[in-house]
Amino acid sequence: MGVLTFFAIVSVSLVISYGLNLWFTRLEKFDLINHRSAHQTKATKTGGIGSFLTLFLFSFYYYLKPVDLYDYSLLIPLGIMFIVGVYDDFYNADFKLKFFLQIIVAKILIDQGFIIDDFHGVLGLNEIPRLASQIFTVFVFLVIVNAINFIDGIDGLAITEAIKVIILVELFSLDFTPIFGLGIITVLSILPLYYFNFKKNYKVFLGDAGSLFLGTLIAVYLFYVLGSEYTLKPVFSTNKPLLAMSLIVYPLVDLFRVFVIRIRNKKSPFSPDQNHLHHLLIKKGYSHYVIVLIILSTSLVFLSIPFIL
Repeated sequence: MGVLTFFAIVSVSLVISYGLNLWFTRLEKFDLINHRSAHQTKATKTGGIGSFLTLFLFSFYYYLKPVDLYDYSLLIPLGIMFIVGVYDDFYNADFKLKFFLQIIVAKILIDQGFIIDDFHGVLGLNEIPRLASQIFTVFVFLVIVNAINFIDGIDGLAITEAIKVIILVELFSLDFTPIFGLGIITVLSILPLYYFNFKKNYKVFLGDAGSLFLGTLIAVYLFYVLGSEYTLKPVFSTNKPLLAMSLIVYPLVDLFRVFVIRIRNKKSPFSPDQNHLHHLLIKKGYSHYVIVLIILSTSLVFLSIPFIL
């Protein structure tokens, strides 16, 4: 893929996102504004739809050429999570149903070779039994996907987290990963969302369709990092599990913190509220743009820990 292709991907995503926003605006299908909302303007939850459609269109194009940018079968688990998210955006799916489908997707990824079967010395463990590795992989997948979904509460945060993980995993790798094509198309397809996210009126939000899709892709990337085929550049040599956790330190910390608060208050861990760290920063008067920069900067500082250790 060259510069013209990159430009084409961004342009197609921009056009699709604009068209979907215009269509949903005419239908008056807006995100509800309530006491939990971090916005007070009309917005549609079509960002994830536009990004995934762009990924699908360009993947289909290269599949027909044929050019093997990546293993196109990955579109199956990504597509399932995307559809679950679309349904949840408009019909508020029960969290038990979402959990069940997330477990199925995790199993599909395991069968495609994305499995955590080595702890790389953490807790004194290396290779672990097949059944234990599958159960642990499912658990980690659920944590990652829901952690990314939880931080999708302010403009630009979830897409910044996804772009950060994809770029850094590729940067640290000795060679481009086999999923580089998937990653780069996704990054380019979500770039236009910065414009739509930070508009003053008629915004476009990522929605659960986008956050679940991106959460799944981040899980795929981190599972690959923890696998035997991923080789770090000598200058970035470090413990893989520690690196993987550092790459998503903010979503993990925020998820754990919110779960503790909700359980302490005798509420369901999945009941929405405004106790997220980014919500606390909003209450202090910071804009969404500044909060994203603060969280990104802090995350990059924490990312240096595995290399120092």
